[in-house]
Amino acid sequence: MDEKAERQLTELLAVDLDDGFAELVRVHERAVYAFLLRVSGSATEADDLGQDAFLRAYTALREYAPQRRRELKPRAWLMTIAANVWRNHVRTCTRRPTAAWMPVEDALDAWTDERPGPAEHAALADDQRRLVAVLLELPQHHRIAVVLRHMVGMSYAEVAEVQGCAVGTAKAQVSRGLSRLRRLLDPETSEELKEVTT
Repeated sequence: MDEKAERQLTELLAVDLDDGFAELVRVHERAVYAFLLRVSGSATEADDLGQDAFLRAYTALREYAPQRRRELKPRAWLMTIAANVWRNHVRTCTRRPTAAWMPVEDALDAWTDERPGPAEHAALADDQRRLVAVLLELPQHHRIAVVLRHMVGMSYAEVAEVQGCAVGTAKAQVSRGLSRLRRLLDPETSEELKEVTT
């Protein structure tokens, strides 16, 4: 979203909250869903958590004065809410474990591309399934940083805002997350590196 469109959106939020919020959802719902899908690995959880994030966003906006709505950075603000909803969900699941997570295959529905032939489609699905599974092995702060930077396309400054840290820390989280992701995706290379360095 360019700066002019963002200003128009925040002005609409300031003038007419309901229409502005509908536009906010229309513009950002896919990015919020994609983020939650990649950090959770479950389409069902991404749907539920996304609804919770937008409900929290609307509730917060109702309390904001029009001037504060004009000053929002909508994408970073929404991703902060979505990341907090995810963190709260993880804490709740840790305290009160329930049934096992939904299968990773649920996530494939959002990534499936029907254009390739059956062989390409199967290879793509396997790669996506593997990526989702490996992403779930990253520590939460690295996973969120990597997903925001490389899958949602946020700048390091926006990632830092969502993570509540300095830009340098956000860069380090992304870098470490990517390094670990590479090692997990290619264990043979990782083992060769260990042998060379020992």
